[in-house]
Amino acid sequence: MNTKIKVQLSFMMFLEFFIWGGWFVTLGTFLGDNLKATGGEIAMAFSTQSWGAIIAPFIIGLIADRYFNAERILGILHLLGAFLMYQLYTAPDFSVFYPYVLGYMIIYMPTLALVNSISFNQMKDPAKEFSFVRVFGTIGWIVAGLIISYVFLWDSAESRAEGMLKNTFLMVAIASAFLGLFSFTLPKTPPTSIKDGNVNISTILGLDALKLLKDRNFLIFFISSILICIPLAFYYQNANPFLAEIGVTNPTGKMTIGQASEVLFMLLLPFFFKRFGFKITILAGMLAWTVRYFLFAYGNAGDLAFMLIIGIALHGICYDFFFVSGQIYTDSKAGEKFKSAAQGLITLATYGLGMLIGFWVAGKISDLYLVSENVHDWTNIWIFPAIFAFVVMALFAIFFKNEIIEYKK
Repeated sequence: MNTKIKVQLSFMMFLEFFIWGGWFVTLGTFLGDNLKATGGEIAMAFSTQSWGAIIAPFIIGLIADRYFNAERILGILHLLGAFLMYQLYTAPDFSVFYPYVLGYMIIYMPTLALVNSISFNQMKDPAKEFSFVRVFGTIGWIVAGLIISYVFLWDSAESRAEGMLKNTFLMVAIASAFLGLFSFTLPKTPPTSIKDGNVNISTILGLDALKLLKDRNFLIFFISSILICIPLAFYYQNANPFLAEIGVTNPTGKMTIGQASEVLFMLLLPFFFKRFGFKITILAGMLAWTVRYFLFAYGNAGDLAFMLIIGIALHGICYDFFFVSGQIYTDSKAGEKFKSAAQGLITLATYGLGMLIGFWVAGKISDLYLVSENVHDWTNIWIFPAIFAFVVMALFAIFFKNEIIEYKK
């Protein structure tokens, strides 16, 4: 890649994850405090991410892999997303809020696969080059959190009481509109599937990527991706409300410590790949989920606050070593023909099926351990995903055969 393309892709990643981190982290806190949503309703709102992810492979397989340039579709989706974000900003209650957030996530989730495909298309060796570009997405998420906590103070107790967290949606609407326009300047990423006269429904919808599941190792990885996202859902849905409820100041800003560690481990990822291999890297990510949830279960905002900070800081290993490694592994398995569909497929496994189940379970367990209004038994809430992640790690260690990542020609 030349410098211009590297800068373009890095800025694309920055905005892509600034948009996501700019509202999703504080969503549970906003819904509980300001729209008086129940644990079940909060789970419904978070589950829209999963419905979007489930639909994403079909959108990507139909559009990006066959007929239209990925960067153009990215631009259109983010422009539509800007409109829907503004509607969330003005929504007066959960019944109005929910349809808009569902529509938004159906539009946003395919863009995660699109930005990966646009990036991979410009790289000769994604295993070495992708981490540098992707790290700017992490920086974007960090900047969003710092703006919320330390610039506008929207997540302070006083501001939350005044409903100021709704301003996150307006901020993201502006950023989404900007990325929508910027996307049309990105390097051209034409369709990769070969068009022929024998087009069937499986090919049109990108379901040809399901052929990857015939590979035993990829099937195990795919199933593990679904299962590990069940405990992941607990973090997305509960971490910010947990920190705010137990009295941690600037909770959104402190959660960016996790993204700061993500930057570090993103840059270290190529070294870990080379030194330890794909399997050990994935297992390290899974183990980190177990450790962090036990730290959350037994930490507090007082003398044991350091346990919470360590738990947050483990996010770099949790996310990079599993999810970014998985994206690279999937890209290497797909070959040239179905790269976009394959990325959509792994998005389906992780942010779709796994987290759909996870958000539902997290909502049920949060309501089960609701002691009184806005007071939860957080120890029992966090123990469940800690044990679950450990079991998934053990199963992956037993059944996945280590392999060297090699790109198909």
